[in-house]
Amino acid sequence: MATMTPLRMPGEEKKRAPSRHSITIEKRESVSVLGVTDVISFDEESVIGETELGVLVIRGVNLHVNRINLESGELSVSGEIDGIAYENSAAGKGKSFMGRLFR
Repeated sequence: MATMTPLRMPGEEKKRAPSRHSITIEKRESVSVLGVTDVISFDEESVIGETELGVLVIRGVNLHVNRINLESGELSVSGEIDGIAYENSAAGKGKSFMGRLFR
């Protein structure tokens, strides 16, 4: 028995269903994120990761990346967590991520 594949128009891409995405913060001392597709940068004051829902910025003091597993989409960070924000505002549209970061 043959299976039929749906036809797509040229240039039409198959849309992926968003993966499971969640953020868990424990006592402002650790953050666990699911749904991370890339880690752009990290240091002791910030961790910047890309998710299917936007660029996620974790800010704090003495941050340490405990685990990065891009195959499963896991990111674990410890330290003193000051804030978490998505960087996809309309004010930055049309600029590169780095351009928005250093404005």
